Amino acid sequence: MTLVRNAEILGGADLLPHQKAAWERQREYVTKNSVFYRELWNGQTPPRDLRDIAALPLSDKTQLRISQADHPPLGNYLASARAKVTRLHRTSGTTGQAMNLALSARDCEITEIVGGRCHKAAGLSAAHTVVHCLNYQMWMGGVTDHLTLERTGATVVPFGAGGTELLIRTIGEIGINAISCTPSYPAVLERILKERFAGLHPRDLGLKLGLFGGEPGLDDPLLRQRIRKTWGMEPRNANYGVSDVFSNFAAQCEHDTRLHFLAGDVLYPELIDPETEAPLAIGAGQEGELVLTHLARESQPLVRFRTGDIIAIDETAPCKCGRKGMRFRVVGRSDDMVVVRGLNLFPTMVAAVMGEFVELSGDYRIVLDHKPPYDVLPVQAELAEGQSAADGLGEKIEQAIKSKLGATARVIIMPEASFPVTEGKTRRVVRTYT
Repeated sequence: MTLVRNAEILGGADLLPHQKAAWERQREYVTKNSVFYRELWNGQTPPRDLRDIAALPLSDKTQLRISQADHPPLGNYLASARAKVTRLHRTSGTTGQAMNLALSARDCEITEIVGGRCHKAAGLSAAHTVVHCLNYQMWMGGVTDHLTLERTGATVVPFGAGGTELLIRTIGEIGINAISCTPSYPAVLERILKERFAGLHPRDLGLKLGLFGGEPGLDDPLLRQRIRKTWGMEPRNANYGVSDVFSNFAAQCEHDTRLHFLAGDVLYPELIDPETEAPLAIGAGQEGELVLTHLARESQPLVRFRTGDIIAIDETAPCKCGRKGMRFRVVGRSDDMVVVRGLNLFPTMVAAVMGEFVELSGDYRIVLDHKPPYDVLPVQAELAEGQSAADGLGEKIEQAIKSKLGATARVIIMPEASFPVTEGKTRRVVRTYT
């Protein structure tokens, strides 16, 4: 095992000797066992010094998809014997071909330990009974995240997605005091409570801690305030991961809403400019695409893997909680980025503007009916419960988007409950063209 005791509280300088040793082992393992990377590197020898890793070419999801299509079902980046694979997951395929994710027993254990660090950082402990409401049907967020929750010592109720009425009854009957789900799922529970449990308020369920992940949204302080006010529970961004890499490797603590990077002993992060692919220094104030390298992975090790996530590093100094790794925010996904007259816009940026209007529910869609380029950002904004569209509301939102984001927007006000609430991931950018 290559994990470091208390790695989550160590800084980059403290972890560097371990990272170098781990990379020395991993580079030899990948070179020997991964046909995919040998071909990608085209005879280039991986550098011994981890700090020189930027000399290697980047890898990305498209390449992995081609690898699995040409070498089904696990691709020629499978570096272990097939018999060593003890667990197989599959991605949803919402952004392309579904991917098969293979883990060895050692990969599973490391994944669970790292994920456990995240949930502990977010406040989960043996004092909690937590219901896990992510999809168990092959998705990494189901059984794998369930096992990371168990690593905290909490009692875990494996509920999954669906059956919302049963979930509401179960929470009350068992005395569940924490929930693991997507940030949009409480809205589903609220609607079912209103429609089918007359007189029962969300606060009556007794939930005290919300562990959220799987989709953006919790960076909006207004959403956090709404969850606290409506549910009486503390919302925590507890589950940030990249399925191909780790199901969960970053979470917030009680002192800071930014994400702590908690896997420095087994995962090496880089930043690049998403357009030029030029390396960017990791430091406070830096923004770029997150690139990750496994320092310990047997079945499907990845080296310089482009996650597609654009992050902003806000802090590298130690946190009040004692953790010393970088703290960051996810600005958005590169495939959700909409460029309007040269401005790079992400759904999280639009959400921040939507949150300033009490007339709105906070739910919205950016509906793109043709291929780029775009001169205008098309936004559909949903009214909040009991609200009506006052004259000029759409124009006011357009003005706010222009003032705060610099982009010209075309806003259409949608009636209350126009958008379906979902127990899974909510996609804010909808492309209707082919």
